[in-house]
Amino acid sequence: MRLLLKLSVNNSNKISLNYNYALSSAIYSLLKFGSPEFSSFLHQIGYKSDNKTYKLFTFTLKFESTQLTNNYLSFNSPKAYLYISSPMIDDFIKNFVIGTFEQKKIELYSDYIKTVFNIDEAELIPPPNFNENMYFKMISPMVLSTYKIIDGDNSQYFFRYDDDINEINRVFNQNLLNKYQAINNREYVGSGIKLSWDIDFAIQSLKKGKRLSKKVLINKDINNPIDVIGIFCPFNVSGDSKLTKLGYECGFGEKNSMGFGMVAA
Repeated sequence: MRLLLKLSVNNSNKISLNYNYALSSAIYSLLKFGSPEFSSFLHQIGYKSDNKTYKLFTFTLKFESTQLTNNYLSFNSPKAYLYISSPMIDDFIKNFVIGTFEQKKIELYSDYIKTVFNIDEAELIPPPNFNENMYFKMISPMVLSTYKIIDGDNSQYFFRYDDDINEINRVFNQNLLNKYQAINNREYVGSGIKLSWDIDFAIQSLKKGKRLSKKVLINKDINNPIDVIGIFCPFNVSGDSKLTKLGYECGFGEKNSMGFGMVAA
């Protein structure tokens, strides 16, 4: 299920460019109003599969009009839009909605700046019709990674658009299978899905000098920030619509609860 929150900033004329972690923390704070127990479980434990932890939600914050100044986004308009999505309707969506009605604001603290948004309106976004062949545009970058020996060290490598598509699909599918098992408490049985990039979009973007990847700084610890690289390119998926729906609802790829992997049909 996916929600849209219409927001208006009320206390500042700017926000840190690296707001992902701050906004994720604010979402957990809203969940506490619906259920402190669930918020604590999700934040500290989460859903497990294959020795990995999944939060099973994703989000994207869009602004009506901003301009980049150093490491800050300055607001030309006070309006903003928070999209948030999860397949966990009874646990996540219900408690998040309770939090929005109770709190009526979202407070972000990042890079020593406090930014407060009023929650003016909330609405349900109808889902698309899921079938075996679908086309998605990225609303936020999709993170897919593996571990490689780089300069003698076993290091995390973030996939780019032009990496081996078979390796990308292997990691892409395994991530979805793990999420399926985390939700359903059983292994997935089926053929999975296959991703293919929108080649025409990629060619035109590259001709214009636009990047198909985006680096985002996760500022959980201001003294030790983490760089995350995500792919930003539309793609087609073919195969099991159950997995496609799952990816749409909780985000494709990794680090969804930090605001990655949200798509629009």
